[in-house]
Amino acid sequence: MSMGESIVQGAISGGGRLDRALAESCPAEAALSRERIKALIGEGRVSLDGRKVSQASMKVTPGAHFIITLPEAAPLDAVAQDIPLDVVYEDEHLIVVDKPAGLVVHPAAGNPDGTLVNALLHHCAGQLSGIGGVARPGIVHRIDKDTSGLLVVAKSDVAHEGLARQFADHSIERAYLALTQGIPHPTHGTLRGVIARHPTDRKRMALLPEGARMPEDGGRGKHAITHFRMLEALDRAALVECRLETGRTHQVRVHMASIGHALLGDPVYARSQKSQKPILTELGFARQALHAAVLGFLHPVTGETIRFSSRLPADMRELLHRLGGSDADQPVSSLLSGAIGPGGKEGSPWPPPRDAC
Repeated sequence: MSMGESIVQGAISGGGRLDRALAESCPAEAALSRERIKALIGEGRVSLDGRKVSQASMKVTPGAHFIITLPEAAPLDAVAQDIPLDVVYEDEHLIVVDKPAGLVVHPAAGNPDGTLVNALLHHCAGQLSGIGGVARPGIVHRIDKDTSGLLVVAKSDVAHEGLARQFADHSIERAYLALTQGIPHPTHGTLRGVIARHPTDRKRMALLPEGARMPEDGGRGKHAITHFRMLEALDRAALVECRLETGRTHQVRVHMASIGHALLGDPVYARSQKSQKPILTELGFARQALHAAVLGFLHPVTGETIRFSSRLPADMRELLHRLGGSDADQPVSSLLSGAIGPGGKEGSPWPPPRDAC
């Protein structure tokens, strides 16, 4: 065994495919996803009863002894930076943070550092077990730079796979609070459509009818569903709750703009903000008024249902107050209207039962 490598070993607890059996048999402290195990088998790092195996699909029987040799996690090509984080919850598998507006989630062109990933690399130093063999936090969803609120990040391979699966099957609870231009009529509803990159303005997303394709975008538009409900009518504005079934780029911003109620301060989708401009200017409010207030999911390792809430940040509380909000400092639980599950049915269980996922 080379320096930096580690060994995971044990006995197969159940029969069937090798990759599945290994994923189910690995001890909790060294949990590996099936995809990671497949890659390790391909690299010749898995043996069964003393013999190296090469096929993830081979059938195995309970009791067989396995050894997995794990290489040292490769470093991520990003720099750890001591950037303050508001940590809402953390364990060995995942971390939930309350992201401030202005913080980019992942390094990219124009933002090579100073991001949430850079902050997490510093905060989680020595705790990342490796996502796909790389020592990095597992980003399973993102929120825009100038949107504030809750974000969950995986610290282990098995957590990354479990969270990604829940986001893919839309069983994650996500509720946003937004301040919109004007007062929506009707006051609640479900917005659907295909969201794709705008054909001429690459900074914008475009909303298309269900089933539509955008030739300029290569047909890569994605189905999007947002349930919205007005919580309070304000001075030529409204406090609105938006719950997501899908998570597309700019989804809430695009959907609310599509019905004529763009988010206050939105520099991309709000065409005119004359009635609120004096207040926005006075407060120096120069971002979309959008906050990821609730995040709920099944813990990918323990199976426990966990749910977090985040109060409106100071800038949105002040804007809400100036627009005539009844109580800008009340807890999020008091602001929200109650769970809106799939199909927009108020009171639907969230997350859905396991057999519904």
